[in-house]
Amino acid sequence: MAQLMDKAKNFVSEKMSDVAKPEAHVTDVDFKRVSKDHIEYLAKVSVQNPYSASIPICEIKYSFKSASREVASGRIPDPGSLKGKEITMLDVPVKVPYNVLMSLAKDIGADWDIDYTLDIGLVIDLPAIGNFTIPLSHTGEVKLPSLSNMFSH
Repeated sequence: MAQLMDKAKNFVSEKMSDVAKPEAHVTDVDFKRVSKDHIEYLAKVSVQNPYSASIPICEIKYSFKSASREVASGRIPDPGSLKGKEITMLDVPVKVPYNVLMSLAKDIGADWDIDYTLDIGLVIDLPAIGNFTIPLSHTGEVKLPSLSNMFSH
């Protein structure tokens, strides 16, 4: 009986690997605004839906890491859906508390930027498959806002 179950699992796995799935990538991460307790960056995510029908997005999860530690994380429940046979642009706001940024000051140095890794899990509801997570990872540098940025927003 166990062999039959293993064969069934392998068959389903092989068939699922052939099924077209939405593809996504982070196109940009940039400064958005300053609030009284955090700096907000905005990640832009481009998602290509290969199906003619729209696909609901269950949630977006994110983790923002710098200097080998997580400095911000969050989730966006029910952010909408992916349009059929189109590219959908999603905005993922990343809120980084000031106190964390100050502890990263040694990494910032003279160039006033921080190196980061942004991990995003885009959880979608695929018909006949169920919830499926598209994992994304993006590394880069973001500038900390200058005084003029802080007072212009």
